[in-house]
Amino acid sequence: VQLQASGGGLVQAGGSLRLNCAASGIIISIHEMAWYRQAPGKERELVAWIYSGGTAYYMDSVKGRFTISRDNPKNTVDLQMNSLKPEDTGVYYCNAVKVRTPVGDKVRELEFWGQGTLVTVSS
Repeated sequence: VQLQASGGGLVQAGGSLRLNCAASGIIISIHEMAWYRQAPGKERELVAWIYSGGTAYYMDSVKGRFTISRDNPKNTVDLQMNSLKPEDTGVYYCNAVKVRTPVGDKVRELEFWGQGTLVTVSS
């Protein structure tokens, strides 16, 4: 299973970006998908996460500005980011938790990370 993130770029403050992450491989189901970010010199932080049933949660600083959504049959998760601020700058990583996938003759629940996509918000 691999996660491929895309959609990052350079945007002015107040602008918007949409990130996409697609999971590929033999996937039976994915329990939770999430976006993390890591700003320069800071630790990685959880931005938003969404369960297979559609329930979503956000870190306080992005509530009302970011929207996470997923397409279960396509195994994708998007992050719509509006009203971007310079403090949103960082590398954004997608994450998939409890991915049910066959390993040998068994089905395992594993966790996977995407490669990261850079978001830069200029003031």
